[in-house]
Parts: sequence; C-alpha cells; structure tokens
Amino acid sequence: MDMVMKLGAESSVVILTKSTCCISHSIETLIRGYGANPTVYELDKLTNGKEMEKALVELLGSKSSVPAVFIGEEFVGGSNEIINVRGKLKQLLLKANSIWI
Repeated sequence: MDMVMKLGAESSVVILTKSTCCISHSIETLIRGYGANPTVYELDKLTNGKEMEKALVELLGSKSSVPAVFIGEEFVGGSNEIINVRGKLKQLLLKANSIWI
C-alpha cells in the first residue's frame, strides 16, 4: 500500500492503469481534456506491478484495480469516483496546481 501512495504523491495528477484498459484510457483523456498532464504508470509494465495491483484492490474495495487516480497527492478513486466528481474535477485539478485558468 505504501508503494501505491508514494507513486500517488509523485506528481499533481497520477493515474495507475494497465496498458490494455480502455476505461483507464478514457479517464486519462478526460483529465487531459482539462489541460492537465497526468503521470501515468502502467502496472502491467512495472516489475512490482502485480503487488501494486493487489494493494489497489484493497484500496478501491473492488475486483478492478485500475484506473486509480490521485490528484494533489490524495487518492480520488477509480473510474466511478472520477465520473461522480466530474463537476468538481476542474476544481480538484486547480487546487492541485495541475491546471491554470
């Protein structure tokens, strides 16, 4: 779990994903659409990716581990949470200094 939280704090916006996950790609596209430049880690390409994936399953409380989105060093959640905060996503990105107006 510590590895996941450490990666989540490395940039103002971090997305943990898998290279084959189309939902992760959609979430990344949504965030980039606001002008943010997220740091993206593809777990299936990391040497400790399986271990991190298990930690994400615990963190998300579901079978799906990706996407996992951190904004401003805080864990926002997976795709459902990002879609639910969509109206507030711009404010989260502004607060994290990920975008400017």
